[in-house]
Amino acid sequence: MTDDADSGPRTGPDGDTAVGEEERAVDGARNAGGDGRNAGDDAVAFGDLSLPQRVFVAAVQNPTRGVAIVGLLAFAFSFYVAFWLVFPRIAALASVVGFVLVALVALVYVASDRMSA
Repeated sequence: MTDDADSGPRTGPDGDTAVGEEERAVDGARNAGGDGRNAGDDAVAFGDLSLPQRVFVAAVQNPTRGVAIVGLLAFAFSFYVAFWLVFPRIAALASVVGFVLVALVALVYVASDRMSA
């Protein structure tokens, strides 16, 4: 992450902005591949990540929330299985309706992705 304070002009104690110009020129030459350390180290925007990559980043940033979500998904799956065992016809109808809704959402997602590209 970058700090907004680093993006502004650097000034010396007397307020002269020319102090930072040499440092920026050296940094620019170094980032252009002068030493090879910074080649390919560009930060990736979160919007450029795929959905599984976003889930992984979110889980790494807050593992407690990830564990809680996995626990809730396990509870929902067990509830779904119990629903099938007790009311199979209603569960089948709910499953078909859910499948149709998921298919519609996927279709809208694919269509909007193709329209934006």
